[in-house]
Amino acid sequence: MPKAPPPNVIGAYGPWAAGLLGDKPPELSLRTGRFKNVAAWRRRARAKVLELLAPPEMPRTPRPRVEARGYYEGLYFERLSWQLPWGPRTEAVFLKPESAGPREKLPGVLALHDHGGRKYFGWRKIASVESALHPMLRSHRDECYGGEPWANRVARRGYAVLCHDTFPFASRRVRHADVSKGVKYEGLDPDSREDAGDILRYNKWAAQHEHIMAKSLFCAGTTWPGVYLREDQAALSILAARPDVDGGRLGCGGLSGGGMRTVYLAGLDPRIGSCFCAGFFTTWRDFVLHKSWTHTWMTYAPLAPRYLDFPEILGLRAPAPTMVINTAADPLYTLSEVRRGDRMLREVYKRARAPKNYRFSLHPGGHVLNVKMQDDVFD
Repeated sequence: MPKAPPPNVIGAYGPWAAGLLGDKPPELSLRTGRFKNVAAWRRRARAKVLELLAPPEMPRTPRPRVEARGYYEGLYFERLSWQLPWGPRTEAVFLKPESAGPREKLPGVLALHDHGGRKYFGWRKIASVESALHPMLRSHRDECYGGEPWANRVARRGYAVLCHDTFPFASRRVRHADVSKGVKYEGLDPDSREDAGDILRYNKWAAQHEHIMAKSLFCAGTTWPGVYLREDQAALSILAARPDVDGGRLGCGGLSGGGMRTVYLAGLDPRIGSCFCAGFFTTWRDFVLHKSWTHTWMTYAPLAPRYLDFPEILGLRAPAPTMVINTAADPLYTLSEVRRGDRMLREVYKRARAPKNYRFSLHPGGHVLNVKMQDDVFD
C-alpha cells in the first residue's frame, strides 16, 4: 500500500493541491531566468498582480480634515479623518517630533496596524496620543508589541508617521445596525463607553462575518487585498502631500495583518522607498498544506500563485530596500517554509543585482514585534 502523506489541513487532497503549485518558479517569477530586464519584468508582473487584485477605483485622493491637534510625550499629533468612496469615514493619527518645524520636511512612514482578531480597534493598537488606554489595548500591546506603541517610537526618531484605520476596522468597521437580519448577532454595537463585553462580542461576530465579506467582494469583482491596497495608497497619498513630509522618502511597515498589507503595498506601489514586513511571511505551499486556517480571508488573491509565490509579491519592489523580520516560534507559519520564502527573496534580489538591499531577520519568540525587534527595524 502507498505510504500515507503527512497530515495537512485538507487531508487526502493536500498533496494534489500542493502539486498544482509545482516545484519550479511560477510563470512571472524573476527566478525563472527568463527575464533579463528587471524593470520590464517588474512592470509586467505588477500589472498582472493588479489585474488579479482588481482594486476598486479611487477617483481622487481624499481631503483630510483635522479633528484635533496637540502634543504628547515629545510628539506633535493631529487627529485626522477623511471620506473614501465607500464605507464610513476613516479616522487616523499623524505624529512627528515636537521639535520639528512646521515646514521641515521629514521622511514619512505609513504605519500599518495589525489584525489580531480585534476589529473594533485600528490605529490605536500601535499609536497613542493620550495617557488613557483601554485595558484591551494595553493587553494587546503587551502581547504583541512589548507594551509599546511602535508608531510613536519611530516618530521620535525623526519621522513623520501616519497611521489610519483600514477596512473593516475601528472607524471603518461594519456596524451591527447596518447589516440584514440574517447576519446580525446578539448584543449591541460598542458605543463611546467601549464596554469590554460589547467589544468582545463584536470581535467574535466580525471574525465570523469575514467569509461573508470575502464572498461579497468576490461577487462585486474585487478582492480583499485589492480594497486594502487602495485604502493604503490613499493614506500614502495624504502623507506624501503634507508640507512637512518629504514625498520622495516614504516607507511603510507593520506586524501580522500590517505585514500582509506591506507585502501588497510595498510590492505594488513604487512610492515606497523602504519597508519592513513583520510576522507575515511564508509561501503559498505553506498556506495550502498547513496555515490557511490561521489566517484571515484578507490575504488571498485568487490565481496569483500561478504567477508569483507569496514572497515574490513583496519582491516586486526589488532592488528597493526591504526587510523581513520574523520569529522562530511563530505558530502562524511553518518555519521551513519561512526559510524557503527567504531563499526566494534572496534569489530575486541577487537577480536584481542588489543582494545587500534585502535583509531577513529571525528572532526568538512567537507572533510579536517586540521592542528589540522594533529597534532592529528602526536601526
